[in-house]
Amino acid sequence: MPLLEPKPEALRPGAARSASHDRVLDGRAAGTPEPLRGELTELLGPEKVLWKVSDLVKYASDASPYRFVPQVVVVPEDIDDISAILSYAHGKGREVVFRAAGTSLNGQAQGEDILVDVRHHWTGIEVLDDGAQARIRPGTTVMRANATLARYGRLLGPDPASAIACTIGGVVANNASGMTAGTTRNSYRTVSSLTFVLPSGTVVDTADPAADELLAHAEPRLCEGLLALKGEIEADAELTARIRAKYEIKNTNGYRLDAFLDGSTPVQILRGLMVGSEGTFGFISEVVFDTLPLDRKVSSALLFFPSLTAAAAAVPRFNEAGAIAVELMDGNTLRASVSVQGVPADWAELPKETAALLVEFRAPDEPGQEAYERAAAAAVEGLDLVAPVASVTNEFTREAKAISGYWKARKAFVTAVGGSRPSGTTLITEDFAVPPSLLADACESLLRLQAEHGFEAAVAGHAAHGNLHFLLAFDAAKPSDVDRYAAFMDDFCRLTVEHFDGSLKAEHATGRNIAPFLELEWGPKATELMWRTKQVIDPDGVLAPRIVLDRDPKAHLRGLKTIPEVELIADPCIECGFCEPTCPSGDLTTTPRQRIVLRREMMRQPNDSPVETALLDAYGYDAVDTCAGDSTCKLACPVGIDTGAMMKDFRHQRHSPREERIAALTAKNFKAVEASARLAVAAADRIGDRLLETVTGLARKAVRPDLVPEWLPEIPGAAARKLPRTSRVGATAVYYPACVNRIFGGPDGHRGPSLPQAVVSVSARAGKPVWIPEDVAGTCCATIWHSKGYDEGNAVMANRIVEAAWGWTAGGKLPLVVDASSCTLGIAHEVVPYLTEDNRELHRELTVVDSLVWAADELLPELTILRRIGSAVLHPTCSMEHLGDVAQLRTVAEACAEEVVVPDDAGCCAFAGDRGMLHKELTASATAKEAAEVNSREYDAYLSANRMCEIGMDRATGREYHSVLMELERATRP
Repeated sequence: MPLLEPKPEALRPGAARSASHDRVLDGRAAGTPEPLRGELTELLGPEKVLWKVSDLVKYASDASPYRFVPQVVVVPEDIDDISAILSYAHGKGREVVFRAAGTSLNGQAQGEDILVDVRHHWTGIEVLDDGAQARIRPGTTVMRANATLARYGRLLGPDPASAIACTIGGVVANNASGMTAGTTRNSYRTVSSLTFVLPSGTVVDTADPAADELLAHAEPRLCEGLLALKGEIEADAELTARIRAKYEIKNTNGYRLDAFLDGSTPVQILRGLMVGSEGTFGFISEVVFDTLPLDRKVSSALLFFPSLTAAAAAVPRFNEAGAIAVELMDGNTLRASVSVQGVPADWAELPKETAALLVEFRAPDEPGQEAYERAAAAAVEGLDLVAPVASVTNEFTREAKAISGYWKARKAFVTAVGGSRPSGTTLITEDFAVPPSLLADACESLLRLQAEHGFEAAVAGHAAHGNLHFLLAFDAAKPSDVDRYAAFMDDFCRLTVEHFDGSLKAEHATGRNIAPFLELEWGPKATELMWRTKQVIDPDGVLAPRIVLDRDPKAHLRGLKTIPEVELIADPCIECGFCEPTCPSGDLTTTPRQRIVLRREMMRQPNDSPVETALLDAYGYDAVDTCAGDSTCKLACPVGIDTGAMMKDFRHQRHSPREERIAALTAKNFKAVEASARLAVAAADRIGDRLLETVTGLARKAVRPDLVPEWLPEIPGAAARKLPRTSRVGATAVYYPACVNRIFGGPDGHRGPSLPQAVVSVSARAGKPVWIPEDVAGTCCATIWHSKGYDEGNAVMANRIVEAAWGWTAGGKLPLVVDASSCTLGIAHEVVPYLTEDNRELHRELTVVDSLVWAADELLPELTILRRIGSAVLHPTCSMEHLGDVAQLRTVAEACAEEVVVPDDAGCCAFAGDRGMLHKELTASATAKEAAEVNSREYDAYLSANRMCEIGMDRATGREYHSVLMELERATRP
C-alpha cells in the first residue's frame, strides 16, 4: 500500500442520518449479481460491463423526477454488441433500456435490469450532399452536429433547449422538437432514413432499396402484423380522422399512429414508428437527416407584458408576422433566471405577475430581415407592453450579444428555476400543447389549477405552437406531498384533454409520468392499437417496459426520487446533465452530474452502511482524483454549479495535517523549489525517458499516485536560466512569465525565441515595451496548490503574488500581462477567496491581462505581418473559456495563418497543471476525439497559449504545440 494513501473515511458524511425509503439496499453493495455479471463479461468483455454499485448508482438518475437502479450497465461498441445484448436478453428473459445523454425529463433513460450506455462509442457526423443531409450517430449531441453543419450554412430541424447535452438518438426516439421545430421541422418530418436494430437483433436500413425484401425474409410475422394494423386503421374513417387531428398540434404522447397512414410498406411504417418510440421498438444506430437552411440574419426582442394571459394573447400577432420563434416566460421564470450569467440583475425585482415573449425572426438576407422587422413593428403596435425595471427595452435588436442573453435565459428555464427550488425537493417538468388559439385560456386555467393544489409553479413554452412547460417542486419523501402531486396530475390531465383536446406530452415524450394517462387522451381504441403494435414489434417485451405503455394507474408515482441535501455548492443540481459533454473525465470515470448523484446516494444511506462504504471506496478515484478541476462544468451549468470546486474541497478534506504543512512549506520556499525543478528537467535530457519513467513509477507506488507525477516523454527541456533583460523605464505593462514558462522550455523541435523572448520582442515591435521584474522567481499564480486542495499553501502563494503584483505595477497603474491562460485565471479570479482583507483591496486595484488579449487588442493593431503560414489548428484551453478570450486566440492566429481551424471536438485536455502526469489516462480519454480530428489532416502549426496544455496535446496528437505568441513573433520578425 502506498505510504500516503488517502483514507476514504475522510469523505464520509459527518452528520447522523436516517435511512431514506428509496436508498439502495444493503444487499446490492456488491454490485451486479452473478451469474448476470459473469455471463455478460464473457459475452462482451470486462471493459464493457460496469458492475460496481457506484456504477449502478451513477446511472440510476437522469433529468427526470424518477430513479431506478439497474442490475448492470453495459457499454457496447458496435451493432454486433447490441445484437449480442438483445439475444442474451431474449434467451434469459431479461429487459433492456437504452440510455444516451440522460437528459430525458420523464424517466425514459432509466431501467431496472440491463441498462445500455449508447453515448460513449456512438458519436460522429458525416455531411452529405454539401450539407443538404447529414448522417449522424446516436451519441452525438445536437450542438455538436450543428457546429459541423454551420460551416455549410445548414442546421438540424429539431432544436431542443438541451441541445448542449441531448443526443441525436434521444431526440429521434422522443421526437423532441424545441423552440422552432413545431410540427414541420421535428424528427418525424426531417428524418430521411434510419438504421436500427429490432428487438430480435435484425438490422434495418430504411434507405436500402432492398430493405422491405430483406425484412420480409427475416421477419415475416412482423411485416404481416404491421400491414394488418395499417389496414385496420385505414378501414376506420373516424379513427383515421382522429389520428390526423391529433398531430395538427405538437404531440409525442404514445406511438406515432400516423406512421401507418404515411407509410405504405413495413419498412416505411417502421421508419415512422421508431420516431418517438422511446427505445421500446429498437435501437437507432444511425440517422440521416434532411437539414435546413441556417438563416443568419436575426432580429429578436424580449417583450414584457403585465400578465401571462396578456402575453399569450399577443402570440397570434407574431405568428402571422412570420416569427420563427415566440417563446413565453412567466414572472417566476424571469426572476429565477438572474442566476444565469449575462441576465440583468434587476430582473429579480420584476413583479410576480409579469410575463415576457421572446420573439425572433430569421432571414437569409438583408431585404428579408428588413421586411420581417417592418412586420414585427406592426405586430407590436397597440400592445400593452410594460417596463417594470430599467433593463427592459421592449425593442427589437440585431445585436448578437443581447440576443444570446435572451436565449440563455429562456433555455435555462428548467435548470434555473429548478436550481432555485427549496432544498430537498424533487422537480417535475410537465409539457403539454393546446391549439395555439386557446393558449391564453390554457394559461389562465393552468394558473388557477396550480393555485388550487398549492403549487407556485414556473411556466414557459413554445407559445407559437401552443406548447407550454411548467415546473412543480415537492418533497418525494413526504407522502402528503406525493398525494398532492398525484391529485394535481389527475386534474391537469383531465383539464388538458377534456377542456382543450390537447396533447399531454407535446415534445418530451410519454415516459413514465404520462403513461397512465395515455388512454385518457387517445381513447381505448387507439390505445389498444398501440399495445398491439408493441406486441407485433417486441412480442417478448424485452425493450423498455413501462416507459410508454403501463396499465398501472399509479405508475407515475412509482420510483419518485428523493433529493437529500448535499454540499451547498452542489445542492441546487437538478441532475439535468448539461455539464456532461464538457467534462474531461466523462468517458473515463464520472461526470459532474454523476459525482453529485453518488454523493446524494451516500446521504440516503444510514451511517456506515455497506453501500455507503462501497461508494466511498470508489469515489476517491472515480470522482475526486480524476476530476480535472477545470470547472468547465460551471460554464455549461445554467446555474453555475462548480463541481470541480467541490472536488478540490474533497481533496483538501483528504489531506492530513502533515500534508498541508508540507504543501505550505513548498509555497514558502518556492524559489528553491522552482530552481530545483528547472535543474531536474535539464538533467532529464541527460538521463533518458525510460529510466525516468521507471524511477517515477516506483515512487508513485511507494508514496501515492496522486502526489508523485509520472515522467512523460513529451515533457520538454528546461527553460533558460535567465529571463530576457527588460527595463522598467518606459514600460507600458508588467510582463509576468508564469512559473511553467520559467521551468519548461518550448517544443524540442522549435527553432527560435522562447516564449518570454517572443513576448518581449513582439511588444517592443508594437511600440509597447514590457518589463519583467527581477524578483519573479519564487512567485506563482497559486494554481498548483489550489488545484490540489492545499488551502494553506494556496493562501501563502495567493497573498504573495498579489502583494508582489501590486508593487510591480505601481499600485495597479500598469497592467499585469500573464503568458499562461490558467495563470491569468488564477491571479485574476481564483486567488481572491484566499486573500487577506488588505490584499483583497490591493487585488481590486490590479488589471490582470491575459497575453492573448494583450496581443490581440494592444499589439496587433500596431504590428505589420510580414509572413504567414498556410494553416494552423488551435487548442482553446478551459481557462480561455473561463476568461472569455477564445476569440482573441483566433484573432492572433488568423493574423499568422491563412487558414485557422478550431476542432469541433475541442475541449479541456485535462492535463490540468500536472494532473495529466498524475493520471495520464485522464488526458488520453479527454483528448481522444479532439486528437482524432486534429490528426485527420496536416497543419503547418499547432497553437495554444498554455504550456502544460500544449504538452498534453503533444502527447495526445504526436504533434508539437506552441504558443500563438511565438507564432506572432515569427510572423512579424523583420
